Amino acid sequence: MKRVVIYITGHVQGVGFRRATQAKANALRLTGYVINRADGQVEILAQGGFPAVDELINWCWNGVAGAQVSNVLVEDDEADDIYLDFSIVAL
Repeated sequence: MKRVVIYITGHVQGVGFRRATQAKANALRLTGYVINRADGQVEILAQGGFPAVDELINWCWNGVAGAQVSNVLVEDDEADDIYLDFSIVAL
């Protein structure tokens, strides 16, 4: 299993990025969450099989129409919380 935290910067809030991320993660059978951060980034925690997590990371570079992604930063996450689904978290 692979678990990462992904930070997406650019014009990524207010364009449906979270909803589209949830749909993509569900299609890939990933668990975790997506949240809009106060600093304008979108943060994703994704866990699942290696190929599926890597596919989500690659997808983040394009995301949704209307988004203008300037960077995707990926960090391995060693936490041990368990997510049963992929959810959208509101601040």
